[in-house]
Amino acid sequence: MPSVDQSSWDSAVRHLYADAYAYIATGPRRHEDWTLDVLTVMARTPDPRGWAVVDDAAEDPEREGFPTYPFAVHPAEYVAQRLKEIDRDSAENLLLAITEGGCTLSNLQYFAESPDELRAMARTILARYGDEATYHTNVSKRGSAPGTLDFTLEAFGYNPLGVYMEDCGLVVVSTTEVGLFWNFTD
Repeated sequence: MPSVDQSSWDSAVRHLYADAYAYIATGPRRHEDWTLDVLTVMARTPDPRGWAVVDDAAEDPEREGFPTYPFAVHPAEYVAQRLKEIDRDSAENLLLAITEGGCTLSNLQYFAESPDELRAMARTILARYGDEATYHTNVSKRGSAPGTLDFTLEAFGYNPLGVYMEDCGLVVVSTTEVGLFWNFTD
């Protein structure tokens, strides 16, 4: 796994999600049940390292009195039931698929960089969480092998956690941090 520092992380996150309606944030992991930490990150806890956050809804008037917007308010059990574990390769692909609406790798055509260069950025992002991290998503690709997301398949579904028509995302869980990578589409 590549090494990561604040500069490479910030650069990769800002570049990949510049055109998405995204929420990209990391918070500390404080609970054995990491879904409790997911709720804290949804409520905008500060990044424990002070690294880049992408929060396109931060200034949205809809947030007034609704700190988790555009995530809906749910208990940890609700969130846990809607997230399934996936492998690291699927997580890497998902980071690229959520760069725009539609949760598809066809989004890569809009970047000047090659797919290999974009995958290197996704690997840089995941490197923050270390080799032992686990990956969880609300997305399912019908026909995918268990624990994977096969982006060559057309049909996909998702278990929304937000207030918009569609939201697709990735939760990365390490022993010390929980990262959320989400795209919302109306």
